[in-house]
Amino acid sequence: MSDAPFRPFESSLSRDDALYVLRAATQGADDGEVFLERRRSETLVFDDGRLKTASYDASEGFGLRAVRGDVTGYAHSTDISLPALRRAAETARLAVGDGGGTWADAPVATNRRLYTDADPIAGLAFPVKIDTLREIDAFVRDLDARVVQVSASLAASLQEVEILRPDGVQVRDVRPMTRVTISVIVEEQGRREQGSAGGGGRVGLDGLVDPTDWQGKAREALRIALVNLRAEPAPAGVMDVVLGPGWPGILLHEAVGHGLEGDFNRKGTSAFAGLMGQQVAAKGVTVLDDGTIPDRRGSISVDDEGTPSGRTMLIEDGVLVGYMQDRQNARLMGVAPTGNGRRESYAHAPMPRMTNTYMLGGEADPADLVAEVKDGIWAVGFGGGQVDITNGKFVFSCTEAYRVKNGKVGAPVKGATLIGDGATALKQVRGLGRDMALDPGMGTCGKQGQWVPVGVGQPSLLIGGLTVGGSAA
Repeated sequence: MSDAPFRPFESSLSRDDALYVLRAATQGADDGEVFLERRRSETLVFDDGRLKTASYDASEGFGLRAVRGDVTGYAHSTDISLPALRRAAETARLAVGDGGGTWADAPVATNRRLYTDADPIAGLAFPVKIDTLREIDAFVRDLDARVVQVSASLAASLQEVEILRPDGVQVRDVRPMTRVTISVIVEEQGRREQGSAGGGGRVGLDGLVDPTDWQGKAREALRIALVNLRAEPAPAGVMDVVLGPGWPGILLHEAVGHGLEGDFNRKGTSAFAGLMGQQVAAKGVTVLDDGTIPDRRGSISVDDEGTPSGRTMLIEDGVLVGYMQDRQNARLMGVAPTGNGRRESYAHAPMPRMTNTYMLGGEADPADLVAEVKDGIWAVGFGGGQVDITNGKFVFSCTEAYRVKNGKVGAPVKGATLIGDGATALKQVRGLGRDMALDPGMGTCGKQGQWVPVGVGQPSLLIGGLTVGGSAA
């Protein structure tokens, strides 16, 4: 596969022929498009003193969609050719039936660029990447004699898309993505613990391989591992919890964000369905989804339907004011699309998805929030979790947390889980810190089998009465 720019209407398919087939497939429909994509990715993993993985993947293909009402016809192929497009059109056309749809207006055009279009894979020589990983490994081992294993990875990808609509509108976007991840295992007196850190975004690898960047991530990974080394079993019970800024916003993303996506609310399956204009959170709580932040992992200049990304207010001062929408659900709900129509690849139809979802900060000093806790925990880092969209119930595991008694931070705790539901947790927010931060650029979100990069963020939060699961007697 060539490293030359992806230009399918110059190299593989006549634009006029594609437009003719697409118009025939969507005649009488409400909406539709051809989404063409090429994606290249490289991942290098240096583990336990040696290069463990060096992978390079490349793929390309198209997806053709025809939408009529709430029915979607979708077909895709790895073969970008006129015969393959015709076969896909025959399949997608089945959703249109006898027609009668009202054609939707095309997305508004934009020239906005939120990130570079340079190829992050080719932008840095392969030996430099290997040397960087080797340097990370040696650096971490020199920091502390208790380090027994180091794993470091560099990942880069470039997604190039072309979107062609039956009305002739054509949209192109080139999306880079990079990430560095460092994991450390330490051992003391037979006990082993792990810590990890990393970051990235829609940027080149140059900044991530700069020692001033990765050394900070390496120290953070080691710090977390050493904290866990002295952690005690977590308590259990209903107690006040202070969430740290930045990455703990993953709880907001999962427990609240998915419930504010348009499709779940149109179908009435979200815990927030039918609550537009009502108080769903404590006063002062404001939540947004913003795909327009330059260089962020979850940002997109345009979504996968060609709609420019937006800054969508979801909850304002505790009141539900908006949902995230793709074109289909927005039309069926009688509102405007918000630039949240996303898909994993050409093999998937778009659906409403988050970009960068975060809560705005307040006025409180974060230390004062912790000082208010009589008996609870301060949760700084999160790992995996599970959420039921229909009722917002969640279970999240903490990767770094501390016991708090009478306003004083005590020993770190291990094995803490937070249990509750998003709607209730929002109403129990008692304090918002002035330290709002976004995550370092590591998030990937799953929905109905599709995975897309996202960002999260929040300030320090004091939440009253969450259930903490732990193993302490």
